[in-house]
Amino acid sequence: MPWKLASLSTVLVVALLSGCSSTSESTPDPVATDAGNGRCDAKGAEFAIGKQASPQLLEQARTRAGAQNARILKPNDMVTLEYRSDRLNLTTDAKLVVNRVNCG
Repeated sequence: MPWKLASLSTVLVVALLSGCSSTSESTPDPVATDAGNGRCDAKGAEFAIGKQASPQLLEQARTRAGAQNARILKPNDMVTLEYRSDRLNLTTDAKLVVNRVNCG
């Protein structure tokens, strides 16, 4: 009986793992096929420096920079340290006035 149970378990594991494999390499990467390359160009968002941070300004800056993502960073905000070439950062002072624009 234990032999049959072990055989059945092995067959189930192989069946589950075979569903995880992929042979299709022609599926395009959705990020790579979006309009533009999705990379951030901070020069396009420099117009935001000196302006009051708002969701509307963030979206305008993100669009002009060609970034996929954007965020507003306030003083004392905790931030992750990974670099993302598709993310725009608007850094503000305590009064939420943008004082720095960068990608990452």
